[in-house]
Amino acid sequence: MTIRPQLITLCISTLLFIAFANPLRAQDLLTQKLLPLELSTQAAMAAVKKCHEDGFKVSVAIVDQSGLLKVQLKADGAGPHTLDSSRRKAYTANSLRDSTHKYAVLVTQKPELESLARLNENILLLGGGFPIKIGGEVVGGIGVGGAPGIEFDEICATAALKVFKADETYEKK
Repeated sequence: MTIRPQLITLCISTLLFIAFANPLRAQDLLTQKLLPLELSTQAAMAAVKKCHEDGFKVSVAIVDQSGLLKVQLKADGAGPHTLDSSRRKAYTANSLRDSTHKYAVLVTQKPELESLARLNENILLLGGGFPIKIGGEVVGGIGVGGAPGIEFDEICATAALKVFKADETYEKK
């Protein structure tokens, strides 16, 4: 039994066509940084501990790059509303790529931007949320809710950013 040279040529040509015509190659795939669960949990716990040391009972939320909840902790005695506010602050900081306090101030200074607060039901323009930037890329967001003042929420959120070794920790100078 002999295989015709034409058949071999046809098979090789077909395989080459399939290999090179495929529009999706490994080099075309995007890569993204992910927040590891263990590190996210440690960071959230650092924020809860910092607030506890300062006498505050808070909730802390960390969302991933897509805005989905990665970790959420509620300190003993924290109010039930703190769960929602911390998650929404984390989502907002990740989505808008900056401090939630910055946007809260911006909206009061420029009323024409008021609709930012109503982009969707997850947005909360209230201080206490920061994006998590690593290597210049926003990889998630953190939100803290429940301290008696946004400046205290932000101090606790900064403790978590230090665990991540984030590019910015938003510490007051």
